[in-house]
Amino acid sequence: MKYYEPSELIINPDGSAFHLHITPQQLAQKVILVGDPGRVALVASHFTNIECDVQSREFHTITGTYEGKRITVLSTGIGCDNIDIVVNELDALTNIDFETRTQKSPLRSLEIVRIGTCGGLQPNTPVGSFIISAKSIGFDGLLNFYAGRNEVCDLAFEKAFTQHMNWNPQLCAPYVIDADKELTERIACNDMVRGVTIACGGFYGPQGRELRIPLADPTQNQKVENFEYEGWKITNFEMESSALAGLSRLLGHKATTCCMVIANRLIKEANPNYKNSIDTLIKIVLERI
Repeated sequence: MKYYEPSELIINPDGSAFHLHITPQQLAQKVILVGDPGRVALVASHFTNIECDVQSREFHTITGTYEGKRITVLSTGIGCDNIDIVVNELDALTNIDFETRTQKSPLRSLEIVRIGTCGGLQPNTPVGSFIISAKSIGFDGLLNFYAGRNEVCDLAFEKAFTQHMNWNPQLCAPYVIDADKELTERIACNDMVRGVTIACGGFYGPQGRELRIPLADPTQNQKVENFEYEGWKITNFEMESSALAGLSRLLGHKATTCCMVIANRLIKEANPNYKNSIDTLIKIVLERI
């Protein structure tokens, strides 16, 4: 059985995961991820009881109970690099024995739902609408560092997209990954747009925002908005969904991302005061996870 060396799996002296600072006993099977550490308390405000409340860097974790369901809510900060840390450490907490540093048997599967915000790209994604990422296109390149990437990705979709975009070889190769279908349908029901989400490696240039630095491809967003493949259109930009779906698929966990649109790039409208209304999406996910 594989032994995970101390340099590869770093465990804190108190028996907790290196970055998250939680122990295996503090993690529930149902997990809600949020980017903003301040949003953890908002989710947990709906819990009937709280077991633990742990903070480390941008990672704030609360485990508690909602209507009889044990749930962990955890902030990830921004970006796929942080999702790489979070998903790998959640899996280690679940499927590696921290005392023996060996894999547990049988393996357990987590249910992970990310609640976030995004920019809409189509007429059917106005500000305030909810989008669930049935598919994600990763501009981040993260999944390309892991074996098995081609086996879990939609290679035909990738080919069509890169050809349509006339993809710049200086950029990371994009990957297309499906969220878990059962979890996606359960969370989406009949009140969320099922879409294709691009997860970007930044908020400004990678999403086509131009401030003082000119864009390498000023037509990027126009090409993204016009792309269609087998009935799928790209619905929104955000920054984490591809890594969450991809790593979870490789590790055997069920994951999906649902976001509230706070800006529509097509008609150039935005709602910077979204924090008062995202609680509606939180309540929906708590009910359905």
